[in-house]
Amino acid sequence: MTTCLTIDLGLIGYAEAYALQKRIVAARKANVIGDVLLLCEHPHVITQGRNGKREHLLASDNVLRQKGVEFCETTRGGGITYHGPGQIVGYPILNLAAIRRDVVWYVRLLEEVMIRASGDFGVVATREPGRTGVWVPTEKELTQSALRAQSGAEAAEKVGAIGVHISRWVTSHGFAYNVSTDLRFFDLIVPCGIADRKATSLEKLLGHSVDSRAVAARLTHQFGAVFSLDMQPASLEDLLDLLQETEASQNVTTPVAQPILAAQERVSP
Repeated sequence: MTTCLTIDLGLIGYAEAYALQKRIVAARKANVIGDVLLLCEHPHVITQGRNGKREHLLASDNVLRQKGVEFCETTRGGGITYHGPGQIVGYPILNLAAIRRDVVWYVRLLEEVMIRASGDFGVVATREPGRTGVWVPTEKELTQSALRAQSGAEAAEKVGAIGVHISRWVTSHGFAYNVSTDLRFFDLIVPCGIADRKATSLEKLLGHSVDSRAVAARLTHQFGAVFSLDMQPASLEDLLDLLQETEASQNVTTPVAQPILAAQERVSP
């Protein structure tokens, strides 16, 4: 099996994590580093993807400042979303050219990772046709199955979101899984442009607290199982040493990422 380093960054600013991603992506494109999975949590931040609409940001700049929420435009796919403490964010940097050159397949597998991890905690999560992410039926829905069958409508709540960027078949950005997230922050936006759906969290679904480290471990395990990768834990220091060594020996340029990112990169395999 191909080895994939997995690094837990802890709580890290969005721009700082993105700058690290850029360095890993450059090294991965130069084929001087293997596949990497970064796991982290972010301080309160709202990010807008390439397909996002500013009108889906429901809070003014003043309200965002009062609540301590940063706003960043970014190069990932998808619309507007929220990241914050209690939400595990995964950033896989993989060379899909060596796995499978199929963007839709890749997104479906990221969903599968979160679906399986949810199942490890006794939560049945599913996909929804035409909507990227991982969804869980509400308790109200479960008691109204006959009505759902008649209407064909299900107002499932979203527990996991996905937004990716792929350049020369090297992936970045990734998935976000709500563990103990303060769901009130999602009221500041129209998540992914879907006005009639709410976000949920693993703790809300289970009705009790959950160890985020245990969830991160299951996400890592399922990621390795789904992508047939041998997940090898490493420290951030190990990763930085490896990046510095490869950048120096291979003359790989260290990219610079700004906190507010203009969506100028083309998403082209």
